[in-house]
Amino acid sequence: MDTVKAVIDVGTNSIKFHVARKKADGALETVLDQNDIARLGEGLRETGVIAPEALERNALSVAAFAEKARELGADPVVVGTMALRTAKNAEAFVKRVKELTGLDVRVISGEEEARLSYLAVLSGLPPAGGEIVTFDTGGGSTEFVYGRGAEMLRKFSVPLGAVRITEEFLADDPVRPGSVDAAVKEIRASLIGGGVSGSPEMIVGMGGTVTSLASIKFKMESYDPDVVQGSVLTLAELKDMAAMFASMTLEERKGVTGLQPKRADVILAGTCIVCTILELLGASSFTVSDRGLRHGLIYELFSK
Repeated sequence: MDTVKAVIDVGTNSIKFHVARKKADGALETVLDQNDIARLGEGLRETGVIAPEALERNALSVAAFAEKARELGADPVVVGTMALRTAKNAEAFVKRVKELTGLDVRVISGEEEARLSYLAVLSGLPPAGGEIVTFDTGGGSTEFVYGRGAEMLRKFSVPLGAVRITEEFLADDPVRPGSVDAAVKEIRASLIGGGVSGSPEMIVGMGGTVTSLASIKFKMESYDPDVVQGSVLTLAELKDMAAMFASMTLEERKGVTGLQPKRADVILAGTCIVCTILELLGASSFTVSDRGLRHGLIYELFSK
């Protein structure tokens, strides 16, 4: 019988669920890959705590995914990232998930998150010969790994994400003139302060913001991971998209083909972060990876 394994990845903005099985030839095959934009980090920055509604909503989402995993024959591994690293009441969420599912949530460090994301990239793309930089920009933080082949040279997490930048600079609808420039200034300072520099041979981006931008580029009515995986986005395309989002109301953004309506409020901030990363690394484009932390963790679970 095929061994099936499942991962539930609880992020600041969304919960990602991945189920895979090992085929006879040893390759991993996706059984299910879903996400729920459940917004665990809603208002977290102002209060330092997970709001009661967000806590319950996300715990129930984890429970629903856990039930699905068990139906497919896997006891899921549940991990949490930035929101659960920082929230003062993270323990209350962990406890609620335990009550609902019997499962423990393992809160992983930014470094561990970066390592698993890097593993995910390697499992899904042909390796580059020279230096490679991967970035994964989420709701609350952006992880970077500098590597060469399978060797990681440097990994770090910058506490900069699309939710924070949106709440701080881009909350008006439509955004005020000048607010994008102010946001970019802050993004740039955060990235430079966090240690982003260099001129790598290959840059790979992953995470919901990046895959959404690819989906918008290809005008996808329904998301196709096979088209997104390995595709290329240029800085020029991204700047055009940022200008388009900045000119729209939130309602208009929700109508953009390829964009999940729930991501419409944070997509402008996410695009500005990606543009700034490319500029700091002296690059005119990057490769999109549809693989994320969950794929890296599954890859590792099967390797044990």
